[in-house]
Amino acid sequence: MKPVITLLAACLLAGFAALAGAAARLDMALSPDRSNPSSPQMGDHMRFISVIRNGGDTPAQGVVAWISLVQVDPGHEQPMDLEDWSAHKAVTRAVLAPGEQVTVDWPMRVIQAGDYRVVISAVERDTPHIITSPFIDFHVRQKPVVESARILPVALGVPLALGGLLGWRLRRRR
Repeated sequence: MKPVITLLAACLLAGFAALAGAAARLDMALSPDRSNPSSPQMGDHMRFISVIRNGGDTPAQGVVAWISLVQVDPGHEQPMDLEDWSAHKAVTRAVLAPGEQVTVDWPMRVIQAGDYRVVISAVERDTPHIITSPFIDFHVRQKPVVESARILPVALGVPLALGGLLGWRLRRRR
């Protein structure tokens, strides 16, 4: 009975070791592009660069990677709809050979002020779990919607122009 239990335990350990090896196969890194504004405001364009590397000794099959953006303002924590932010949806690779890496450029246009966290996630067809990059946090500043330098000429000019037009019409009738 003892040899059967020992054999069963050895098989389980070997199975867990195989799963752990598969889990550690893909490595991910994420960094902001150097051209990103240091203090982005609404409307700015930003880019994030990810590197997905197969550190295992077997090919990774059916790799899919995608970007996620989460608003982390207190009381407003929520995932963001990337269609609004003009970001790529996903990147796929049929096969990622051992030692091979793929670099992906993830552009986006920031459209709402607040605090955000970006992360890249990836799955491989043959593994039952997800691999994620480290987070990158950033803050987007509010962009003034109304600029006083552009409003003042309109606020003063339109009434003056209408008054001048009315005065000219009245004078012309006499």
